[in-house]
Amino acid sequence: MPGACSRGPAAGDGRLRLARLALVLLGWVSSPSPTSSAASSTSSAASSLASEVSAQPPLPGQCPPPCECSEAARTVKCVNRNLTEVPADLPPYVRNLFLTGNQLAVLPAGAFVRRPPLAELAALNLSGSRLEEVRAGAFEHLHSLRQLDLSHNPLAHLSPFAFSGSNASVSAPSPLMELMLNHIAPPADQRQNKSLEGMVAAALRAGHALRGLSRLELASNHLLYLPRDLLAYLPGLRHLDLRNNSLVSLTYVSFRNLTHLESLHLEDNALKVLHNGTLAELQGLAHVRVFLDNNPWVCDCHMADMVAWLKETEVVQGKARLTCAFPEKMRSRVLLELNSSDLDCDPILPPSLQTSYVFLGIVLALIGAIFLLVLYLNRKGIKKWMHNIRDACRDHMEGYHYRYEINADPRLTNLSSNSDV
Repeated sequence: MPGACSRGPAAGDGRLRLARLALVLLGWVSSPSPTSSAASSTSSAASSLASEVSAQPPLPGQCPPPCECSEAARTVKCVNRNLTEVPADLPPYVRNLFLTGNQLAVLPAGAFVRRPPLAELAALNLSGSRLEEVRAGAFEHLHSLRQLDLSHNPLAHLSPFAFSGSNASVSAPSPLMELMLNHIAPPADQRQNKSLEGMVAAALRAGHALRGLSRLELASNHLLYLPRDLLAYLPGLRHLDLRNNSLVSLTYVSFRNLTHLESLHLEDNALKVLHNGTLAELQGLAHVRVFLDNNPWVCDCHMADMVAWLKETEVVQGKARLTCAFPEKMRSRVLLELNSSDLDCDPILPPSLQTSYVFLGIVLALIGAIFLLVLYLNRKGIKKWMHNIRDACRDHMEGYHYRYEINADPRLTNLSSNSDV
């Protein structure tokens, strides 16, 4: 039969392998003094096969004791093992490496340099490992690394050359395509007078090493602003996640060079309004989708251009959900339902600010009342002092007037000069 013929060689190979394995087992359990020629031939065959097995090269890599490895999936998981450093004996076949939930604290230079190198490592997850410092060149020699997750680590120090190598001027561009830096803001007492915005910007700019980056996530970092030229060094970005920060304005941020940008997440920030320059840049991006939910929009006369833009554009996703937060009379009004007549700059201040000004007025009035009371209690002394000043000024002016009359009358002048003679 054709099917049987096609299976013949494979079945024969399988039987041969089983027979050889049986011979090995027989050789291990058989007595060292055989009683027949058949037994001796079996023992010799087993010993020859055992020598062949022992001569085979060792496995390409063993799994580190605290980790779980799957060579078939090219994955190594060292999760929640309280590791204080990266395992030294990682198998070279690893493509996906999970080092989450550990106690790494510091990631030194060359932390993943191995012999043989980890040439296939493409995805590295270090989230939640209490990393406080990532030094220059920490990811050197990972030439296949495409995805790096450093989220949920209190990074007090991120070297400017963490992603570009110890010397950015001579290092090759980083192969990274996806970089996750969500929730990396350290506690206030560990910031060492460094702003997170500046630290992250320096690492992203160094040596233009990340110009091939397509995804950048900076969510939940309490960012107050974005450095002016940050995005100029990331021309390949397709996905930018800035949600759940404290961004107040995008006036000084330029999206013009992000021609490949597909998604921009700005939800849950502190944006009040988007000005014309930002609106024009977003409209000029061909494929972008913008998400603006849960921002405290101020619906006054400065919002008119943004409302008009929202009614025309298809860039903003879920724009029907955007509502006003201030002023009080406009709260919860849908932006798309507003008219230009609804948007005026009302001089009425928010209640909190009104209270502040009332308190300031009370304080100033109290100070003025005290000053007037002091003047009233010292009115006699002040009056006498003013009379003395008036008399002194009068005497002084009379002296000037007398001298002027003498100098103006020639007869008095000659008389004065003769009397002198």
